[in-house]
Amino acid sequence: MKIAILSRNTKLYSTQRLVEAAEKRGHEVVVLDHLKCVLVIEAGRPHIFYQGAEVKGVNAVIPRIGASATFYGSAVVRQFEMMKIFTAVESQALVRSRDKLRSLQLMARAKIGMPKTAFASNSKDIDNIINQVGGAPAVIKLLEGTQGIGVILAETHKVAKSVIEGFLSLDANILVQEFIKEAGGADIRAFVVDGQVVGAMKRQGAEGEFRSNLHRGGKAELIKLTPDEKSTAIKAAKTLGLDIAGVDMLQSVRGPLVMEVNSSPGLEGIEGATKVDIAGKIIEYVERNEIQ
Repeated sequence: MKIAILSRNTKLYSTQRLVEAAEKRGHEVVVLDHLKCVLVIEAGRPHIFYQGAEVKGVNAVIPRIGASATFYGSAVVRQFEMMKIFTAVESQALVRSRDKLRSLQLMARAKIGMPKTAFASNSKDIDNIINQVGGAPAVIKLLEGTQGIGVILAETHKVAKSVIEGFLSLDANILVQEFIKEAGGADIRAFVVDGQVVGAMKRQGAEGEFRSNLHRGGKAELIKLTPDEKSTAIKAAKTLGLDIAGVDMLQSVRGPLVMEVNSSPGLEGIEGATKVDIAGKIIEYVERNEIQ
């Protein structure tokens, strides 16, 4: 096969591992910066140009689209779909997963456990918002935030109200969520490929840090998921239509609670913690699904 990996940086660990895993299995690989792709839209013949040449002969696409490039990146993925080329992450699922509010609404409808969440645009409702998630401490998240950026733990009602007022005054879209104390600043990342959990790690936040993101100094270790955690991760990915996903969950007294489902999860942390060839699992999935 000829596999195209959509990535803005060929030096990223995840991109390098996917290239390595594909070539190891005898495939030809090209890495395309999706922001440099030119989409030509005409009746009956959608096509793509890259660095002045038409992209031809591609059998499958693996999107690695960062949050800041969601709009154009998803358009590129959609163009490949129009060209009847298999994409490991569908364009609609990519867009859906990047909308945190919509994702939570879809998972709530599917009865997937999650921290209680409130969303509002009116500053007159702030006291009610905080009370609806169980009061302080409460977690306040920017809808557009990634890698733990834009996530604040407000220890008191007064602080929570001040932070929310500040964000709303800037016309920022935010979610307010209940704080799961028993999680102890840790969460679980379950990596789902083609309806199966292929690896899982527990991420512990740095001392004094409630966010467990590895980008924020957190540490990761291998974890064996409970049957409930495994089924929740698989159901969350399926609900959002993602065949490749990183499902982030908190361990709580009422079972696993999904915080977020990532459509472009990094490979470095999960492969380091589990010693599993996750990149290889992704290539095997592409091999099974290439559109003939």
